Amino acid sequence: MLMASTTLSIYLIICSFMVVLASASVLDVKEEPLSIGIEGIILCKSDPKTTPIKGSVARITCLAVDQHGYETAPFSVLSKPTDSKGYYFAALYPHQLLHRNLKLADCRVFLQDSPFEACKVATDVNQGITGAPISYRRLLHDKKMKLYSVPPFFFSNGY
Repeated sequence: MLMASTTLSIYLIICSFMVVLASASVLDVKEEPLSIGIEGIILCKSDPKTTPIKGSVARITCLAVDQHGYETAPFSVLSKPTDSKGYYFAALYPHQLLHRNLKLADCRVFLQDSPFEACKVATDVNQGITGAPISYRRLLHDKKMKLYSVPPFFFSNGY
C-alpha cells in the first residue's frame, strides 16, 4: 500500500511539472507582429489643374533597430504603381526582420517615379522629396495589418 501511495505521489508531482512546463511554453509564445500597410495618392499639379497620375510609384524607406538599440542601414521598398485615381499601396512585413532580431523604428515615404512625361518633376509638397513620416490610420483586423497613410504627393511640369 505504501508503494502505491509513493507511486501515486510521484505521478502527481510529474504531472504537476508537466502542467507548469506546458503553461510556461504557452506564455513564451511570441505573437508575430502585424504587417504594415502604407497608402497615399500621387497627383500632377499643373496650373490650376490637379489630376491623378496612373502608374506612379512611391518609395518607403525604414530604419530598423537591433536588440541593443543600434540602428541598421536604411532599407527601402517600392509601392505598387498607382491606379487611375493616383492611389498607391505598399506592405511591409516586420516578421521578416525577427530572425535578425530587428524592429522597425522609423519609416518615411518619398516620391519615386512618374511615368507621365508632362508631369515628372517631384515637389516637396507634403514632404514628397524630404520624406513624409507615416501616420497611423486604423487596424485592419481581417488582414492582420496596421494601416498608415501620408498626405498627397505632387509631381509638377517644372514651371
